[in-house]
Amino acid sequence: MAWIDQLIREAEKVVDEVEVYYVEGTSVSADLKKKKLSLATTSQDCGLGVRTIHKGRIGSSSTNNPGQWRECLAAAVASGKLATPQDWNGLPGSEPLDTAPLSFDTAMKIEPGTAKNLLESMLEGAAEHPAEVTSGSAGLSSMEVTLANNREVRYTNRHTSVSVSLEAIHGQSTGYEFDHGWSMDRIDPVTVGERATFFACESAQGKDIPTGEYEVLLSPLAYAELLGNVFVPALNGRNVHAGRSRLAQSLSERVADPMISMYDDPLLPGANGSVRWDAEGSPTRRIDFIRDGTLCAFAYDLKTASRYGKKSTASAVRGGFGGSPVIGHHNFIVDGKRETVDDDRVVYVHNVVGAHTANPMSGEFSVELSNAFWMEDGGFQSPIRSAMLSGNVFDLHHVITGLSKESRTIGLLILPSVKINKQRIIGK
Repeated sequence: MAWIDQLIREAEKVVDEVEVYYVEGTSVSADLKKKKLSLATTSQDCGLGVRTIHKGRIGSSSTNNPGQWRECLAAAVASGKLATPQDWNGLPGSEPLDTAPLSFDTAMKIEPGTAKNLLESMLEGAAEHPAEVTSGSAGLSSMEVTLANNREVRYTNRHTSVSVSLEAIHGQSTGYEFDHGWSMDRIDPVTVGERATFFACESAQGKDIPTGEYEVLLSPLAYAELLGNVFVPALNGRNVHAGRSRLAQSLSERVADPMISMYDDPLLPGANGSVRWDAEGSPTRRIDFIRDGTLCAFAYDLKTASRYGKKSTASAVRGGFGGSPVIGHHNFIVDGKRETVDDDRVVYVHNVVGAHTANPMSGEFSVELSNAFWMEDGGFQSPIRSAMLSGNVFDLHHVITGLSKESRTIGLLILPSVKINKQRIIGK
């Protein structure tokens, strides 16, 4: 793409640094309304984001028409003139990185027929239980991202993704399940359909649970809701220095049970978020945030690192070509000693509702249980009617008593089921 080099040459005439972020890709999606295909779409998209830095002033602009790169560059330069100057240590230079994609399925067919087959497979699984399918979806995409700057960075990454989901109802009870991955052999649409209708049917028979303290087993899905809304943001360097993190003063201190480690591994082969460079072109590496229960690091992008005298941890991500880089993670993993966690009688929680209302500073939360069961000897026993789980996300990490042997990918989180001692459940 010769126009990218031309853009950079033009930018160098008026600004100190320029960064180009270009995305192009193909996607297919199909939706179910009950058991019938209601909508299928195919799209080919592209987008350009330009960021300029001049005397510490950062400007940005974007367009979905790369042919208008001159106008996009001019808008970025103009916005930079209005920005407040800040400390800035410069964009990264080029490094000899491996160019092989870490999560790209060459055999994936981004076609409507593929999406239709995924929907049919989910319906096949859903037929195992007498619940009514209310909706479902399947999507596939292939994307290529190019990042370039005037310090000789020219990186390209290719990524594929596939996702399926299904929702069902039985009486007044609903069930929902999903799966996603970077390749077709990483998902199981039949099981997604079966689990959704299973949860809908079984939950309709739920019994009340007395208010009290119980041993709780959070599924990876339920754990992801609490972790992602409270704990992960507390590791964000911007939140730390802005006084919005309870962990700000806890470096080198124990913040979880010694069995718990949390880290971001962007170079994990075959994981959804794997990439060799972040959204600013900084080479990625594993970042150990918590090791054996002790807090070891926070996450930084270039802007926050420059402002507070730190080094970038290559944690910059973008929500799309039009978004500026922000601090995030690639493959956030919770790990530790693995064991069987469902032999003893526990309250199993498949999902929770309302985790977004948790207080990110204090960690206090109160959520509604969704598809909860008594579990014992590795199997579901009786379902539990709607109830509330309340507690503190930070405190519960000190009373974790077990991590399951298996992990599940939830977005960009890779998590086990987590067994927690003495959590308060409020029966209805």
